[in-house]
Amino acid sequence: MLECIVTKFGGSSLANDEQFRKVRSILELEPTRRYLVPSAPGKRFPSDEKVTDLLYLCYELAAEGRPFEDQFIKIRERYLSIAQMLHLKVDIQKALEEVAQGIREGRTRDWCASRGEYLCGLLIADYLGWEFVDAARGVRFREDGTLDDEKTQELLSDLLKDGRPSVVPGFYGAKADGEVVTFSRGGSDITGALVARAVNADVYENWTDVSGFLMADPRIVEGPAEISSITYKELRELSHMGASVLHEDAMFPVHRAGIPTNIRNTNKPYHPGTIISKNAPNEISVPTITGIAGHKGYSVISVEKNMMNSEVGFGRSVLSVLEEYGIPFEHMPTGIDSMCVVVKSELLEEHRGEIISRLEEMVRGSGSVSVGDNMAIIATVGRGMVHNCGTAARLFSAMSRARINVRMIDQGSSELSIIVGVNDSDFEATIRAIYHEFVG
Repeated sequence: MLECIVTKFGGSSLANDEQFRKVRSILELEPTRRYLVPSAPGKRFPSDEKVTDLLYLCYELAAEGRPFEDQFIKIRERYLSIAQMLHLKVDIQKALEEVAQGIREGRTRDWCASRGEYLCGLLIADYLGWEFVDAARGVRFREDGTLDDEKTQELLSDLLKDGRPSVVPGFYGAKADGEVVTFSRGGSDITGALVARAVNADVYENWTDVSGFLMADPRIVEGPAEISSITYKELRELSHMGASVLHEDAMFPVHRAGIPTNIRNTNKPYHPGTIISKNAPNEISVPTITGIAGHKGYSVISVEKNMMNSEVGFGRSVLSVLEEYGIPFEHMPTGIDSMCVVVKSELLEEHRGEIISRLEEMVRGSGSVSVGDNMAIIATVGRGMVHNCGTAARLFSAMSRARINVRMIDQGSSELSIIVGVNDSDFEATIRAIYHEFVG
């Protein structure tokens, strides 16, 4: 039996008073849901504005010495409307005035952005009758702006040790001197994972507006199958390639603690969603593939040099050139006398000429350097691959039947994924071909 569940609700789940009511109903369904991490209110309808976006705009206008009050009125109305419709007692008007004053006084960009979650936390805590715990007291950042994992664990564990139902706003924390620092967008997912680890939760529930993960992008594959369970390693592979339901960094705190994450839909509370766990649950039959995801816009730097395999440190020298310009690499297929380095085209573009010149100098008289652009990378991920013979053969046969040319192949030693590079123009067709081969 579950003893402690941490819930995180996204912006769409807290967009208005109706969504607040849904959240309370969900919490009441399971009494062990004792901790809530809210995002700032999101869009109520497609053309609506997110509160965080409005706060960033207010900050920018104030920083330029321009009036921001017209934009802040929209923020004020959102919170006041929720408070009035739910008959809340918290003095949200006073809290809003403090935020507006902070913007006028030139508070930092992070402080301004964080107020969306802070104000939402005040409202939902009052609505539920729960304790409000300011994330600035429990989520600690170092002076360089990076998260201090150990101190955060210590502070949050102490703040939440009494077990009282509590609301901890997402997205932000603070340095030791109190200066507020935010995570990147979507960072409330990280706060939720940190709270789950701090209280040693049985499950971390991440409530959003989708019922978990799908095996492929529904904009590319019509009606893709749902993923009922996935491991953290599989999710890491898919998230890196663009399957973004959960903030990528939110996996690490709960993964280390061995806490499963459940992606759920606030608007379909009885749907089981997707379970993400450290080890795959016992299943009668594990599907060969778990999901397919990818990105366009990569370049391949091909370096050829005679006797490359016998030259100690050559590969390191090639990568050091990219490192000097701050360019990470995605993949690095190699041969005896050649190596290819795959990078994002947008990162390469600014220093392309300089980088190629440096590499050409390294192989002068005994090799060549070339760059191929407009490549898409697609990852087919699945823990079932290692148990099913011929997975790669099926994948490449499907691509061949669809008349898709393969520009790159890369498979990790764990046999968890097969990476293929194709022309940008073949991106969607490749995903559909692979999906229909394995799923139907």
